[in-house]
Amino acid sequence: MPTNPLPLSFGNYYHIFNRGNNRENIFIQERNYSYFMELWWKYTFQIAETYAYCLLRNHFHAAVFVKREEDVTGFENLSGHKFIQPSQYFANLFNAYTRGVNNATQRTGALFERPFERLRVTNEAYLMRLIIYIHQNPQKHNFVKDFCDWNYSSYHDLIFEPQTRLQRDKVLEMFGGRENFIRLHQEIQPSDFADEYDDQT
Repeated sequence: MPTNPLPLSFGNYYHIFNRGNNRENIFIQERNYSYFMELWWKYTFQIAETYAYCLLRNHFHAAVFVKREEDVTGFENLSGHKFIQPSQYFANLFNAYTRGVNNATQRTGALFERPFERLRVTNEAYLMRLIIYIHQNPQKHNFVKDFCDWNYSSYHDLIFEPQTRLQRDKVLEMFGGRENFIRLHQEIQPSDFADEYDDQT
């Protein structure tokens, strides 16, 4: 991974991921998972649409679409200042989460590696495989035998929950419907991805 990745650019899909500094856990207590997602929606809704995510103990993955500039120009950020660059919204999220965890656990210092990683998603087939990869990540890392048993990903929200902030309609349409979404997740195995997603986790 590059040490200085390019800034996020408007109107593009990205694989965004990050891990704990020195590979330490970023989700230390059970409640940290829900706290992270609360901050995720709070800090990213203006700038990005979320297609999938998965939170693991020492890292996370997300597939997002950074909105077009004309769709966000004129927004104020959470500090009341005028528009900032897309990458800064995510940096602010990580800083806010770090402050919360540090305060709750009496730790100090950086929690995440910097800068956060981002890979541009260049076509729909790549995006579909990425979404499956994200959902299967807990199985890849042997946290569970079946990724469906992991509680901290978007998989169940995309197929079961009546209300979600995820781009569920767009995701399911891309996969050709809910049944095909489930089928492809079952047919493709974590081992099928080899090293095409070098997350270094």
